[in-house]
Amino acid sequence: MSDAMDAELRIDAAEQFKALGHPLRHRLLFALGQEPATISQLAVALNTRKGNVAHHLGVLREAGMVRVVETRQVRGGTEQYYQRTARKLHFSPEGEKAAAGAILQAVAAELDHAPETLLLSLRNVRLTAVQAEALADRLQSIIDELPDAGPGESRYGLLATLYRPNQL
Repeated sequence: MSDAMDAELRIDAAEQFKALGHPLRHRLLFALGQEPATISQLAVALNTRKGNVAHHLGVLREAGMVRVVETRQVRGGTEQYYQRTARKLHFSPEGEKAAAGAILQAVAAELDHAPETLLLSLRNVRLTAVQAEALADRLQSIIDELPDAGPGESRYGLLATLYRPNQL
């Protein structure tokens, strides 16, 4: 059914940052990361109105972050299947900071509706710059090398961040 997703999409244009400025758009991107879905399917999955989904998909489509991968005729209308354009979104360091708030809001909204949470952990630890860089590389490797179990298996969200908070 679906066109193959690009491996990576670089987020660096103003319209892309605007598109990422709303938590529902992040949730749509999460939902469309594995398989295509219609506006109706997304509305049910995300517990929101179809008109709301259609509006936000339009913004994401204009920003080149989702695309229509199939259309079907159903009961006198046309049903469109949307999919994310890339498996991974790559942010510049400035872009990560610009999108962080909306990303965290979207993850919080996903957690509110999640049937289970397997892990939520926050820890502050003192590291050297070399240790912090090695840890970031290790976490990224774990994420990049994690195999997808394929269609039919449950979708899990994974958020990893390593940041240096303001010093007291």
